[in-house]
Amino acid sequence: MGDSAKSGGTSKPVKFWDGVKAEFKKITWPDKDALLKQSVAVVIISVVIGAIITILDFGLQYGVDFITTLQF
Repeated sequence: MGDSAKSGGTSKPVKFWDGVKAEFKKITWPDKDALLKQSVAVVIISVVIGAIITILDFGLQYGVDFITTLQF
């Protein structure tokens, strides 16, 4: 059971970090222009989605208040 860790010459944590290091070298980082464009897009989309949720919330609140105050 314990022989598998000893037979490879390096331990599992060392192999893991070697793999992490190798994968980290494959990352391509965006340049400043692409990063700026993507950041602006995220902020604009977040504001638009927030506005849509706010409008829906107020509309549903008005609708529920209207329905609950009806007198039969």
